[in-house]
Amino acid sequence: MDFKLTEEQEMIKKSAREFAETVIAPKVAAMEETDEMPEEILKGLGEYGFLGLTIPTEYGGNGLGHVARMIVLEEIGRVSAAVAMTLQVLALGIEPIVQFGTEEQKNKYLPGLAKGELFSTVAVTEASGGSDPTAAQTRAHKEGDEWVINGRKVFITNAHLADVATVFARTADEPKPSFSCFLLEKGMEGFRPGRKEHKVGFKGCDTGDLIMENCRVPESQMLGKEGDGLKIALKAISEVGRPGMTGCALGILAASLEAAVKFANERILYGKPISKLQAIQFKIANMYTDLEAARLLAWRAAALKDRGERCDVEMAMAKVFSSEAAVRAANAAVEIHGGYGCMMEYPTQRYLRDASLLAPSAGTSDIMRIVIARAALG
Repeated sequence: MDFKLTEEQEMIKKSAREFAETVIAPKVAAMEETDEMPEEILKGLGEYGFLGLTIPTEYGGNGLGHVARMIVLEEIGRVSAAVAMTLQVLALGIEPIVQFGTEEQKNKYLPGLAKGELFSTVAVTEASGGSDPTAAQTRAHKEGDEWVINGRKVFITNAHLADVATVFARTADEPKPSFSCFLLEKGMEGFRPGRKEHKVGFKGCDTGDLIMENCRVPESQMLGKEGDGLKIALKAISEVGRPGMTGCALGILAASLEAAVKFANERILYGKPISKLQAIQFKIANMYTDLEAARLLAWRAAALKDRGERCDVEMAMAKVFSSEAAVRAANAAVEIHGGYGCMMEYPTQRYLRDASLLAPSAGTSDIMRIVIARAALG
């Protein structure tokens, strides 16, 4: 088994680190203050090719795949988990079109999404409960050759940014509940963003409501067939959303470890660096091991996805382990910094705030354990 990156993967890794350190890093402080994503960063995501990683070349992407995506998310998340979160949900919005779109839909949206001329999202979660999409109350009914959609989606990343959203809606109740997905565009009558959330972390990453009020869409905007909605939503969340959160977690893990090592080597107590203390060494050893283990889980799951093999259980393992490891690592980094770890001048407090948002996103840790347990017991 060869874990060596390909030449293309090494190049995209180098490019992502350069982008993160030269374009994103100078903007992080402002993002923390304003909770806004600078236009320069959004534009750069397209120019550097990070939006086209999972888009086939015939539709304007570079088709480098999901391992490359994981590498890019870690490098960007190492500097800003907020930018990594934005990027991962852009890919989440792209994947349903790649997997289930008609040729007309692919040609209409994918080239613009690859270049960053358009931005995307997926809208599944509702106040009725995010872990159970079948509880969704957003409804679509047919009138002539149009669908009329009414409902409200909550906690949607890129809600105010997205030009096109894959919206999950209930299309029938009898003989059993049935769901479908629709491609809604910014500016459609009856479709608009609602409130913007103010989160404890991921500052600069847009999160908010999407509201449909008698939103009329033509039949051509349905993604897949009527009744395919649950399959489309779950495949996107399990195979793209969860690994995307894993990539964000890897970035926080790497950043926490780097910050802890740097501080431990520079902080002098009792005439020597605190890195000489075994208690500090044990924390750093755990952080380092967690990072390597999370990375291997992530790369394995992404490689299965690239090969077209089933990977939902592996994605769940990677997501639950990496998200919980990121919290452990960020907390350890704060502890190693002592009082400084709680000061806004040091990034460790940001890592801990950002890490706390990983577990609820794209499926809670309890949901991940149910997926894993079913596979183990099955």
